[in-house]
Amino acid sequence: MARVSHLGSLRTPANAGNAKVLRSRLTDAERKLWYYLRARRFLGWKFRRQVPLGRHIVDFLCEEARVIVEVDGGHHGEQLERDSNRTRWLGEQGYEVVRFWNNEVLGNIEGVLATLSPALSQGRGRTTLSPALSQGRGGKA
Repeated sequence: MARVSHLGSLRTPANAGNAKVLRSRLTDAERKLWYYLRARRFLGWKFRRQVPLGRHIVDFLCEEARVIVEVDGGHHGEQLERDSNRTRWLGEQGYEVVRFWNNEVLGNIEGVLATLSPALSQGRGRTTLSPALSQGRGGKA
């Protein structure tokens, strides 16, 4: 049975406008990942980019699997509490959040996609961090 999207109830007019601007200003890492996710290229899953959800704008969303993919730059290492609160709120809305560092996407796209595949197959479940992201910015626990 197909799920009914509740995205409309999570959008605000301000975020819709901001998301449109962000779609035209993808980072190099976001652009690279979008190449693999767009047009159902990745295992047939439909993704959207820069999608407003509540007061947040998520990088990539697969509504069918209820999975959000976030591509984090270096500044995210300095805002861990904010990201944690954001991930918690998105989880409360029924989404699984999968996070990758920019350098992972740019240097190991195959590994990124291999990490993403099981999250999509499992659908809503838990927050998934790539191995490097779960160890922190410097790759150390």
